[in-house]
Amino acid sequence: MLLAGCSGAGGGTSSSAGGDAAGKRACVILPDTASSPRWENFDRKYLTEGLAAAGFTADVQNAGGDTSKYATLADQQLTKGCGVMILTDYQGAAVGVAKKAKAQGIPVIAYDRSFAGSDYYVSFDNVQVGKLEGQTIVDGLKAANKNAATATVVYMGGDPTDNNAAMFRKGANDAMSAAGIKPAAEPTGVWDQAKSATNFEQALTSLGGKVDAVWVANDTNAAGVISILQKNNLKGVPVSGQDANVAGLQNILLGWQTATVYKPVKLEATAAVDVAVKLLKGETVTADQKLADGTPYISVTPVLVTAKTVQTVVDAGDASAAEICTGAVAAACTTYGVK
Repeated sequence: MLLAGCSGAGGGTSSSAGGDAAGKRACVILPDTASSPRWENFDRKYLTEGLAAAGFTADVQNAGGDTSKYATLADQQLTKGCGVMILTDYQGAAVGVAKKAKAQGIPVIAYDRSFAGSDYYVSFDNVQVGKLEGQTIVDGLKAANKNAATATVVYMGGDPTDNNAAMFRKGANDAMSAAGIKPAAEPTGVWDQAKSATNFEQALTSLGGKVDAVWVANDTNAAGVISILQKNNLKGVPVSGQDANVAGLQNILLGWQTATVYKPVKLEATAAVDVAVKLLKGETVTADQKLADGTPYISVTPVLVTAKTVQTVVDAGDASAAEICTGAVAAACTTYGVK
């Protein structure tokens, strides 16, 4: 689902299954632990703390990358009762859960990943995330004195069952195609480091070992791509990413990754909590955008991070110098003032 124009959107009054106690509960399902460490390290914490501070109980579960488990967790939560559901989709599992919730009069917030049937969508501006990634590749090629129109660029996107993956690609392709870039190879997207490494290695082989840049949709996938670049001693290849996870920040400081799109999880979680609390209180929710299907979309602005600005992630508390500045990265931390 791609974005439609900006507009305001009304809210609604939440209902609950199970009476007053259920009406005080926000039921949350996170997707997995493999696609990004953010879900357990940050989203769980910020959503739980934010809802508790507002006087509500948060039942936060993680589907562990299993659609059957996703459905089971949802059934358990709905049996106990929910005043609102906050769902991060995993391979379409949230769609069926949303139908069950709405049949019980429970409003559904799509968190970070859009899916059909949600009442609201809270996420970073995913097309803008892609544009920042694509511009990273354009600027990286320019810095390397490579002609964008003739450069060999591999596209490494995310899982096509994740609607966000299409938004990331659209934004990235908008920026890259404007500079004349066309994908020389584009394996099927995944959210998996090991599979990304395998897919990229196969693409690299098909290109005779030549690559000028790699658009990668997130830091976890980028780590897989970088392992193959290192294996083949291919240095100075522009590589994009997002999430600003520790491994990604380390790769940036070491020069293997050009930049990452930093999405301060606390900002996204706070926006989702704000919507959830309004719904739990029966208040009106307003949104700054809509998805193409009309779903109100509350968007959060992402930030590009390079080696020179890694410290901003540390200052925000989403990573620590102790985690980042280990081994060979310590010298780079000194160079770029990460402390």
